Formats: sequence, C-alpha cells, structure tokens
Amino acid sequence: MMLQRNTVQRQVILEELRKLTSHPTAQEMYRLVQKRLPDISLGTVYRNLDLLSRAGLIVKLRLASREVRFDGDIEQHHHVRCKNCGRVGDIMSTNGRAVDEILPEIEGWEIVGKRTEFVGICPDCSISGSSQK
Repeated sequence: MMLQRNTVQRQVILEELRKLTSHPTAQEMYRLVQKRLPDISLGTVYRNLDLLSRAGLIVKLRLASREVRFDGDIEQHHHVRCKNCGRVGDIMSTNGRAVDEILPEIEGWEIVGKRTEFVGICPDCSISGSSQK
C-alpha cells in the first residue's frame, strides 16, 4: 500500500516511533506524540499507526496476551517479550545461525518458551527477583 500523502500527524508519529526501541502501544505513542502535537486525538494516532503499518513503513506486533505494539524498525529481526512485565526487546541478528543456537546469547534474558516471538524474563525482572517461572 502506498500512502497518497503524508500528513503532519503521520510524519510526527513515524519520526517519534523510529526514535524508540521500546515497541510502544498506541496509547504510549499517543502520549509521546501529544508533546509535539497537543491537539492530536487518540483516534488519529490509532488510524495513522494502522495506515503506516499497512504501507510497510512500521511493523505491527501482535504479541501473545499483550496489547498490540509497534516497531519503527522494518528490518528483519526477532522479538523477545518478558512474560512478567511485558517489555519487548529486539534480537537483531542470528548471523545465519539457527535461532535455537542464539538463545543462550540473548543478553540478560532467560528464555522460558517461544511462539512467533521469544518469551522470557527480562534483565530488570531477573534482578528484582520478580521471576515467575
């Protein structure tokens, strides 16, 4: 899908999302974009995230048991989700190796399962002892 025109709102949403590595929800994007565009509505953010996703300019992540999240990095990579806090991280490269070979190398994460995304305990939850294995 090619976007006919790029509105100011859409451009700001895209710029802000591409600055992040946190894979925000639409609500989080709304709060962030509001700092630059105080009059923007939540509905406008939802619509533009959907349009940007369908145009292939961002990635819509539908992770198990969590809200839809968005990723401004459209390069091929995998994700890991903390089953405790919901934090989502990137796994940028497998360097041609099978995904199962890299599991021990995912820095700080204890992988406890996998679907289309990896599921684990993030470093913050591991340190705080809130691991619910």
